[in-house]
Amino acid sequence: MRRFRRAIVAVLALALVAGAIYAIVAVLQRSETLVTERCVAVVGSESFELATDQAANASLITAIAVQRGLPPRAASIALATAMQESRLRNINYGDQAGPDSRGLFQQRPSQGWGTEAQVMDPVYAANAFYDGLIKVPGYETMEITQAAQTVQRSAFPRAYAQHEGMGRAFASALTGHSESSLDCTLRMPEAAGDPSDVTTGIATAFGPLPATVQGRSVQLDVTGTQAWAVAHWAVANAKALSITQVDVGGQTWNREKRNGWEASAAPAETVTITVSAPAT
Repeated sequence: MRRFRRAIVAVLALALVAGAIYAIVAVLQRSETLVTERCVAVVGSESFELATDQAANASLITAIAVQRGLPPRAASIALATAMQESRLRNINYGDQAGPDSRGLFQQRPSQGWGTEAQVMDPVYAANAFYDGLIKVPGYETMEITQAAQTVQRSAFPRAYAQHEGMGRAFASALTGHSESSLDCTLRMPEAAGDPSDVTTGIATAFGPLPATVQGRSVQLDVTGTQAWAVAHWAVANAKALSITQVDVGGQTWNREKRNGWEASAAPAETVTITVSAPAT
């Protein structure tokens, strides 16, 4: 009888352990599901939020300004413009005012912006916008609405102003002028990352940069504002590229911790971008 009781107790104990493990796994899975993915840029006392796909497009638009040696103001104008025109999404349709408008900046092939395929290419579209912007005398000191309207010739020229704060905050972070000011809250990656995708993305956005792949990490020998521009670009593209950690200038961004940028021993002269490992 005692053996029977001990067996019952053992079975119940195992059942309780199994139940506890199941509950913990369920909570962890549920907590990941409940994570609201977003990217936030802070400037001064103000913060502005974008969805992850919007932030990735904003990072490309801004990186191209950096690549071209343009001032942060150019990126601010471009981001406010793209937010108004497409909500920072590469859409393949226009509206009643511009039925053939396409892409991030809703550029119209019929107005000489290029072919439909070209304006749907975010790199081409951003460069086309900047090509128009740098022809505007004094655009650096103009109101965003005036500068954007001169390039875009929109039917609603004052609408750009509502996105000025967002444009300024994300441009300041993504050009590297505001350190540790861009944070993305993300769920953990569902697939392994590929360092070569990171190097390709960086080359597309910033042009050739000295990069070395070591295991799951990409190291770039860049400093100053360029280092922070690349680091913030990596955070903005962490969802698509399965990036889990970014280290730069004594700061670390860790996707799993979700604590934003934290102090670390990261050297100032390199940026290290780490992607997720394959599942074991």
